[in-house]
Order: sequence, then C-alpha cells, then structure tokens
Amino acid sequence: MKRLVCVSNRISLPRRGATPGGLAVGVLAALRHTGGVWFGWSGETSEVPAEQPEVLTRGNIRFATIDLKPADFDAYYNGYCNGTLWPLFHYFPDRFTHEQRQYEAYQAVNAEFARQLMKILKPGDAVWVHDYQLIPLGRYLRKLRFDGPIGFFLHIPFPHVQILRLLPNYAELIRDMCQYDLVGFQTADDMRSFLTCLEPAPASLPASQRIEFAGRSVRLGAYPIGIDVDGVINAAVTTYAQETVQRMAVSLMGRKLIIGVDRLDYTKGLTERFAAYEQFLEAFPENQGKVTFLQIAPPSRSDVLAYGEIRRGLEQCAGRLNGRFAEADWTPIRYLNRDYTHATLMGFLRAAKVALVTPVRDGMNLVAKEFVAAQDPEDPGVLILSPMAGAAQELRSALQVNPYDKRGMAMALQAALNMPLDERRQRHDDMLAAVRQHDIHNWYGTFVHDLTGESVRRAAA
Repeated sequence: MKRLVCVSNRISLPRRGATPGGLAVGVLAALRHTGGVWFGWSGETSEVPAEQPEVLTRGNIRFATIDLKPADFDAYYNGYCNGTLWPLFHYFPDRFTHEQRQYEAYQAVNAEFARQLMKILKPGDAVWVHDYQLIPLGRYLRKLRFDGPIGFFLHIPFPHVQILRLLPNYAELIRDMCQYDLVGFQTADDMRSFLTCLEPAPASLPASQRIEFAGRSVRLGAYPIGIDVDGVINAAVTTYAQETVQRMAVSLMGRKLIIGVDRLDYTKGLTERFAAYEQFLEAFPENQGKVTFLQIAPPSRSDVLAYGEIRRGLEQCAGRLNGRFAEADWTPIRYLNRDYTHATLMGFLRAAKVALVTPVRDGMNLVAKEFVAAQDPEDPGVLILSPMAGAAQELRSALQVNPYDKRGMAMALQAALNMPLDERRQRHDDMLAAVRQHDIHNWYGTFVHDLTGESVRRAAA
C-alpha cells in the first residue's frame, strides 16, 4: 500500500486528555490505522526557521513540523485564512476583508509548505491535504514535480459562486483546487456549490464523478466526516460516573440539563441560541427553575478581533439573562468560556436531556454526532439541530430548526423536554444508525481508497 502523507495547517500531537477538533480526530484515526506521516506547522514562529522539518515518531506515525516567520504567519493565518476565506466560505460577507499582501503571504506559506514537504516525500507516496489554509499546496507540489496522487479535503462549507465572486482571485482558487486528483467535500450541497464556480458550470456531476478543467481530470466526492462511535460510547459511560460529571449532575438538583458545546466562533450561532433560550423561558414560564442550560465555549483564535467581540457579547448576554430570571437557588444559564478533556465532554453530553447544536453555518459538526453516541439508548435525550450544519443531512430524526428563528427554537426546546420516551428512542435509534454508517473509519477508508485505488489496511506498528 502507498505510504499516506497527511498535511494540515497545524498538526496535533496526541496528548492524554486533549480535546482534538474534527480535523485532528480524522487525520489521527487514518494514520493510526495505516501508518504514515503527518506534516504541518509546529505552532511556533521564528525569524530564522530551520531548513529541515523536525520529525518525531509516535507509534506508526511520523510527525513532521516546520516553524513559520511571525510576519508571514500573521498575514497568512490571522489575515487571509481567518479574515478572508473563513467568513466568505461560511457566508459572512460582512466580515470578509481582502488585502493583497495577505494573499501573497498565503501563497508564500503554501509554497514553503511544498518546498519543505518535498524533503520527506518518497516515490509512491499518496498525499492528503486538509482544509482551506492549504488550497494552493497541490499546485506547488506539481511545480516541484511530485507525480504521486494528491487529494484535498475541505472541512468547512464551500460557498455558491454568487458568494465566492466577492473574492478578487476566486478563479485562481478554483484553478488550484483542480490541481488535485481528488477533491472531497463534507456534503453533496458543498460539492454542487463548487460546480457553480466552474466555467462553464456543468448542470450536474457526471456519473464518473470526474470533471475536466484546465486540461486536468479531477474527481469530486462528498465524504461526510464521522466519529469513533464505540470510542465515544465508552468515554461517555466511563466518564459519566466520574467526579467532575457527577459533581455537575448533583448541582442540577434534579433539573433537566440542556447543553451546548461549541468553539467560540461567530459561525456557531451562540448569540442567536442565547436569545432563543431567553424566549423559551418567557414563552413557557413553567420551565423556570426546572431546567439549566450549560453552554461550554472554549476560546478560539483569541488574537483575532472578531472573537474577542463575540466573547464579550456572550458574557453580557448571559449576565443579563441570569439577572432577569435567576432565583436564589437557580441559575438559568451557565456559560463556561473554558475547555474540558474530550472524555469529560462526552460525560456531560450523556448527562444532558437536550443538546442545542444550532450553528448558522457549519461544515459538519461532530458534536451533534457525539451527542447521539453518548446518550443512554434506554432513556435518550433529544438533539435540536440547525439545518445549516452538514450533520443535518444525515441526522434527519433530530428536531431541525432555523437558528435565526427564536420562536421556532423555543418551541423545539419545549417539544424536546416533553417528548415521550418511545419517540425519543425511535429518533435516537435512527440517528445512531446513521452515525455508525458514516463513522470515522468509513470516512478515511473511502477517501483513501478513491485517491489511491487501494483498500485501507492496518499498518504494523
């Protein structure tokens, strides 16, 4: 089997108790199964980066990292990636900015990734590039005459051409994506949006799933990322009985727990969620004193101005809501701007009767799938899910509601808290089956097979 080389903006060394994001979960799962290399930024900046990648071996995975110059990193990551591509791909044109020097830094960093990566690539390797920070990487690898298969997977949504046209160099971005042999999206909707950006735009994707563009044949596909279902179940059951989760459960004093777990980001719909919870307490006052909403939102990109603003806004909103409704023995909302281990979060999810997963735009959202897997199948809770999350296309039995519809979300909360056991079990059974069908192993196994033509086999440690 070809050696698998995964590339992402930043790599995540496995650490006990760490809370990895969806990209890290997926890459680690693939490489633990197949063996190979994970290449990316070290997380450190230096005015004089080393000329060779630093390599660390853990089990059957080699982690290869490079440093970046501070000015390059700031313009590339804080500037172009998070100020230009992130808001545009998530349909937030009002937060979108474009500066030529940041675009040039984006290209320069991708060129440097390619130059350093070529030092560790071998003939016969298969390269799997991850996410929007590295869209041009395939083109730079081709320039350096790497002739092995190169795949790209986008972890975030892909916008329709009417949005993408706001980007002055959008045609170059499409050209770069077509330098790959295989381009994967989270959903079929994202893939269709990509097709609208081609010139001329095809009416539909051919049965071969291949398009011809700028003299290249490119295969497209939807590969919904999943979770390690049994791993989540085991973590939820084990951690539920441990001190941190039990202390939280006891503090509820018999009240039903509503939970939200999200990175602190304007795409997650947290402001809209807090407003909907306030409307719920207004519209259904019989719930006052009988439910508690726990929102966990660890900091994200704290050095970007927009994220500091949303943090302050949510703190003010939570304070105002508690000031309005709280009693001496009841706090309606607990807003925690901190992180927990992944295992502890799974215990919290198991303890919840309702999960609010209501992003205004999301590539997939693995919390929705983790909540389903973490629940007790004999007495499961209810998932309230935004149709703007990629997971909504699989989890059809969730209560789906528009995150901008405060009244609709309030009514969904009331329905969820009063749903009969038989209906909760049936919905949970349906969703758990969907989560198992598209689990993490199916995700990487299918993508690697489509990229290399080889079935994924476990590599020896």
